[in-house]
Amino acid sequence: MKIFGIKRRTKTEKRYSRKMGILTTRVTYIKKHFLGLPIKTLHKYRETYYGQVKNCSDCILFI
Repeated sequence: MKIFGIKRRTKTEKRYSRKMGILTTRVTYIKKHFLGLPIKTLHKYRETYYGQVKNCSDCILFI
């Protein structure tokens, strides 16, 4: 069993942008794990309809 590992997980979230309004998108999280428990989120990004990869900081999480 590994002590440290990096895992990638994709889930759908509702995000809000001023230009596009509410949008449901797939967000991918890259997390660092220690003995199977998540420690830190290294990066999160989303892929647009056209295939571009964008950082999640430009869209606000909509609750």
